[in-house]
Amino acid sequence: MIQTAEEFIQYKVEQFKKGGLIKVKDISRKGFHYWKREAWTFIPQSNYDGKVFVIERLKRVKSDLKSTKLGDIEYRFGYYIVGKIGRANGKWVWGQFCPLIPAEDFQKLLDKAKREGTLK
Repeated sequence: MIQTAEEFIQYKVEQFKKGGLIKVKDISRKGFHYWKREAWTFIPQSNYDGKVFVIERLKRVKSDLKSTKLGDIEYRFGYYIVGKIGRANGKWVWGQFCPLIPAEDFQKLLDKAKREGTLK
């Protein structure tokens, strides 16, 4: 049985609380950056049960590139969706494309992120 959006959000919140670094390839493809997730905010999409949006506040804590400033804060906006094909079928997976979000959900996500302290 597929988790509801609310169950999935609770699962991800508990997972995020455990910490761990996020490894991201630099756009130059010459190294990696390592980020610590400081805060996050989730909301389910209002008109589609199989999509959840997230805003994450990330702090750069390590980098393979000497020119990079540690301590930088950046935000990541993304989504999870219930997959429809292949191994992802019926499972919550990270969205791999630019997020599309209903206008009312976008404002709701930003307002919630400000209230929760994700957006400074």
